[in-house]
Amino acid sequence: MKGQDIVVLLKLVSLHQRLARLEPLNSDNKRSSALVWQGWHAAESVDLFEGGRPLADEFSVRGLEASLGISKSEVNASIKRSYLCGLAIKERKTGYPKANITGLLEFVVHGIKYVFPVEPGPMVRGIPTAAAAPVLQGELISMETYIHVWPDPQGLEMGQAIKPLYRSVPHAVRQDPELYAALALIDAIRLGKPREAKLAQQLLDKRLKA
Repeated sequence: MKGQDIVVLLKLVSLHQRLARLEPLNSDNKRSSALVWQGWHAAESVDLFEGGRPLADEFSVRGLEASLGISKSEVNASIKRSYLCGLAIKERKTGYPKANITGLLEFVVHGIKYVFPVEPGPMVRGIPTAAAAPVLQGELISMETYIHVWPDPQGLEMGQAIKPLYRSVPHAVRQDPELYAALALIDAIRLGKPREAKLAQQLLDKRLKA
């Protein structure tokens, strides 16, 4: 398993949730709430909310490549690995790949910090993650001196660098608030601090099962 496999699986969860609501990826209601969840310069990412691509296109390898910044060959290989280990299935009705949410949560809660350990790096500009991300704002009283960020020149905050699960995560989260929230919660789990990790697990469980 590779880091991009988790990113692809979480994106599939987000897409299936939108499909259940019949909500286009780049609908206007996402644009109106963008400032609530983004941690980067709005003027540099506003074009990502244009277009309203059909959801069917988003499930394609080409669509996943565009939204995640992961090449088509890597997306294909990632989905195959997830099929093989049981973390993804092919939905019978649509034929779209679909995450095995129960298995994914089990892996994230019990294994991700060991398979993909993380150690905060130097101070950089970036996108807030873990306890500093919008999904956890107001949930914790942080005792940390510095926040944690994914390095990104468009980021609004200075903090200790956290290496994301895949290098294109900053690109991917600028297009999808649900993906941003899920990946930030996973970073809180990867960092391994008991209080933050427990809350992150609860919030991630609730979001993925929504």
